[in-house]
Amino acid sequence: MATCPPYPTYPPRPHWWQRTWVRHGALITLLALSGLVILALVREQTGTRGFLVGLGLAVLPVPLLVAAFRWLDRVDPGPRRNLLFCFSWGACAAALIAIVANSFATRWIATATADPAGADTLGATVIAPVVEESAKAAAVLLVFLFRRRDFTGIVDGVVVAGVTATGFAFTENILYLGTAFGTDQLTGDSGIASVTAATFFVRIVMSPFAHPLFTVLTGIGFGAAALLADRRHLHRALLPLSGLLLAMGMHALWNGSASFGEYGFLAVYAAFMLPAFGLLTWLVIWTRQRELGTVRAELPAYVAAGWLAPAEPFVLGSMRARRIARQHARRHAGKPAARAVAQYEAYATSLAFLRQRGRRGRAGADYVVRERELLDALWQRRDAARPALEHAALVTAPRAVPPWRGPGAYGPYPCHGPYGYVSTTPVPPQYPAPHWYLPYPSPRPYQR
Repeated sequence: MATCPPYPTYPPRPHWWQRTWVRHGALITLLALSGLVILALVREQTGTRGFLVGLGLAVLPVPLLVAAFRWLDRVDPGPRRNLLFCFSWGACAAALIAIVANSFATRWIATATADPAGADTLGATVIAPVVEESAKAAAVLLVFLFRRRDFTGIVDGVVVAGVTATGFAFTENILYLGTAFGTDQLTGDSGIASVTAATFFVRIVMSPFAHPLFTVLTGIGFGAAALLADRRHLHRALLPLSGLLLAMGMHALWNGSASFGEYGFLAVYAAFMLPAFGLLTWLVIWTRQRELGTVRAELPAYVAAGWLAPAEPFVLGSMRARRIARQHARRHAGKPAARAVAQYEAYATSLAFLRQRGRRGRAGADYVVRERELLDALWQRRDAARPALEHAALVTAPRAVPPWRGPGAYGPYPCHGPYGYVSTTPVPPQYPAPHWYLPYPSPRPYQR
């Protein structure tokens, strides 16, 4: 007896508030309203002329800081929309929360204790660090939760947190510099001895990295949590919280340095801020080098499967070779080819990190789907990228040692020259092996 085929089943349609364009529109509206409100508040406190002066001076360190964080993120660059969101959140939403909450808490303490001076000190050393660091950490948390695919390690946490803090410091510097300019207008001071010059020197010249340094500790906590397996819920919650508490503590120490005596500020700056800045800079650069090592270690499996050329793991694991490949593509095929090479490099790096997480048991349920997406993206750009990558491999390959220096003088390369075995013939689509061909040390739940 013949039976009718079952009716096809479709996933339920999401509610209107679950649609992507609704969420994006709500987020943009929230940030825009926050920006308008914070603009009005800062202008009210500084005046129009003070606001313009503060804006012109506060914008000076922003390009340098953003460029520094972008440089750190060059190994596996995240989407620019994430950085735009983080900067906007820090400059608008976090700044608005901080101004409103700090003002309310300081006034309440002054009214309760009848000690305005003590309330200002308590607000700067206790209330402000807690409120400001929590407001900035909210952006890192949102990216961690809703852009998890782009948040894979410590460098991502540092970049997201640093750009958020850069936006917050930008708005705060406008307020401080504009207020200082208004004070100079009332007292008639000008030149080097003015309050504006002193504020500019302290906030823009000496410590433009202060707010990014505090919030980067929170970002490191989230980045370390991203490296853990999903089943370790307690550690994944404690690491970001520990980073946030460290950020609050360093922020409180920095704000309270003015009350430590005549040389308290310089002592805290020299004993804590500069060493912490140097240590975190070393940590991030070391982590970036480890990421390049991960690329060189993980991609040879895809060479064996036929997806990548033999020279590509070496090129993709070297920032100099990557730059040479992009320059070669731009010189010989124009900007579209250079853009394709940059995208190829980014996708290959993401593929290496994904494979590392899979070997360590930290891959999600969509491991196979995500791997296939990245491999397809590489395959679509191979014609534009491979000539440039092969050129970079030939340029950056170590020079061969004369054979009379003993056996093995050529290192890992064959005697006919480095990368002489690289084939420029595209691999046919039927050659790459399926996912289960790639060697894993032990069975994983996501294997076929």
